[in-house]
Amino acid sequence: MDDPYHAGSRAVQDRLGVRAVADHIGRSIGPGLREVTAAFLGLQPMLVIGAADEAGRMWSSLLTGTPGFVRATGPRRIAVTGGPPDGDPLTTALATEGTPVGTLALDPRTRRRLRLNGTAAPTPRGFVVATEQVFANCPKYLQRRTLRAPVPGPAGAARQSRELTPGQQRLIRAADTFFIATAAPDGADAGHRGGNPGFVRVLSPNALSWQDYPGNAMFLTLGNLEGDPRTGLLFVDWSTGGTLQLTGTATTVFGAAGRTLHFTVTEAVETPHAGPLRWSTPEYSPANPPVGDCA
Repeated sequence: MDDPYHAGSRAVQDRLGVRAVADHIGRSIGPGLREVTAAFLGLQPMLVIGAADEAGRMWSSLLTGTPGFVRATGPRRIAVTGGPPDGDPLTTALATEGTPVGTLALDPRTRRRLRLNGTAAPTPRGFVVATEQVFANCPKYLQRRTLRAPVPGPAGAARQSRELTPGQQRLIRAADTFFIATAAPDGADAGHRGGNPGFVRVLSPNALSWQDYPGNAMFLTLGNLEGDPRTGLLFVDWSTGGTLQLTGTATTVFGAAGRTLHFTVTEAVETPHAGPLRWSTPEYSPANPPVGDCA
């Protein structure tokens, strides 16, 4: 394939002097699914997906199912059985032909993750994704968790608000993981951010910030934000299956001490017991930096 990076990612790479490293890592990005990739997907009980809703707002959603609900059905195609719970902001987008999506298969049990970006189309049983970018990421900043017995049952009613409630603020302050959806010039991307609790700061009911920790030098998320600030965040309550989805805009502040992301909340959707999965308390990644101040 041609250059796997667009102008936004290249701008950040050049600003930080990591283009050569990014070029080396970028060789792993391709459009197709390998046998090992297909095997990994077939073992996963959850999939994170990022896309824009019908109003153009970015969201990140959590899909769950019995292993095999996500599977490779061709060299450049995955099929997903089922969809998001009732009230999820991406329900309509995933039922629409040609929706650009970013997906992330992350396994807390093994600290492995795989990103698959492409275009979605509905099917009678769920949807399919024609893949355009497929690549693995390292386990840095991933917390290890054990999967407990699922708790089947319907999701709770989704609750919408224009700002974060005190309970939602507590969930975010205690979080060690969140997922981030951004818009690329030619599609969408879903990524992961992890750290010790407190690495995400709640500045107000409508504002969050976090430090951008050193990673693989691709700068896909920050590159997307160079040209399009639309962002969707997903926080998961690993012990109850609840989700907190936020949409808004994000900007990057580059400073001598590093990079800080600032996120403005425009809408929040909280869904109690959104999925049946229940996970253990985490074994924190040894790569997590100590939590300090975010400028």
